[in-house]
Amino acid sequence: MAEEHKHEESIMEKIAEKIHGHDNSSSSDSDDEKKASSIKTKIYRLFGREKPVHKVFGGGKPADIFLWRNKKVSGGVLGAATLSWILFELLQYNLLTLFGHISILALAVLFLWSSATTFIHKTPPHIPEVHIPEEVVLQLASGLRIEINRGFTLLRNIALGRDLKKFLMVVAGLWVLSKVGSSCNFLTLIYIATVLLFTVPVLYEKYEDKVDDFGEKAMKEIKKQYAVLDEKVLSKVMSKIPRGAFNKKKD
Repeated sequence: MAEEHKHEESIMEKIAEKIHGHDNSSSSDSDDEKKASSIKTKIYRLFGREKPVHKVFGGGKPADIFLWRNKKVSGGVLGAATLSWILFELLQYNLLTLFGHISILALAVLFLWSSATTFIHKTPPHIPEVHIPEEVVLQLASGLRIEINRGFTLLRNIALGRDLKKFLMVVAGLWVLSKVGSSCNFLTLIYIATVLLFTVPVLYEKYEDKVDDFGEKAMKEIKKQYAVLDEKVLSKVMSKIPRGAFNKKKD
């Protein structure tokens, strides 16, 4: 009986040791997870981005085109934009004239080809049905709607005087846009925006860590300079503005 009692005690001790070891391992795993999560939260992303670049562009086919997941389609779109800019800007071609000439040439070639096949007893040319996918259009329209609504909300908050920093940034951006618009026409501006849209995101995705590190340093310096500007200039200007003037008039 004594030996059986000792055997039972040794089994219970082993079970207790296993439970204790499991608790230690689980606690260490939880500590490691907390450390990993804290490290992840410390990573700076440009413009406060939390999603991958592909998700920022809405995911799906539009994001694949902008980020060159499908190189043939992306190259085709960028090539078509470049060709259009050369024709309309450099060669001063008119849009309606170009569309009319291309349509006449294409229809004439296809008509003659189809007519010739009936005389030589061959199959007519296969002309595929061209249609724009509804899903792609809806994704583009949805993403564009969201961004436009964000812009309207931002402009409304700035107009209400809620954020002086954003007001100064928007004014500076509009001033730069006016300078760029005065040096080139609207078509060139659209082409530049298209080229940037097809180059900057894919380069940023490739060198994401380096760009984010540089952006973090730049934002720290900008905040430091803004704090100096706010202390020396903006705070004094805002203190001189009588905020209760309208309330007094109402009373």
